[in-house]
Amino acid sequence: QVQLVESGGGLVQAGGSLRLSCAASGGILNHYKMGWFRQAPGKEREFVASISWRSGYTEYTEFVKGRFTISREIAESTVYLQMDSLKPEDTAVYYCAAGVAGGSYVRLSEYVNWGQGTQATVSS
Repeated sequence: QVQLVESGGGLVQAGGSLRLSCAASGGILNHYKMGWFRQAPGKEREFVASISWRSGYTEYTEFVKGRFTISREIAESTVYLQMDSLKPEDTAVYYCAAGVAGGSYVRLSEYVNWGQGTQATVSS
């Protein structure tokens, strides 16, 4: 069972940047893929980006390609989401999630452990 703790959210103006962190513990991380999802008010939770802990393979949803970067720091057992060129429509609670390696990297149902979420607000 992997425990996840997110941090790094906040308020930023459009065009600005935020870096989210997800500290992982309690599991053999090489067996997992890690994902970032987000949920805006009144909307369903949606996939943002994911990374294989072992290989570093990444996937992104189309609307963040070229603006967001997911990475992992193995020594720190931490996954990051660097968010640049932020837009008001990026405003959401961002969740870190862990799932067993393999399978789909984008399906929400593939992820079994979730953090508590961190709010990111982008003002226009």
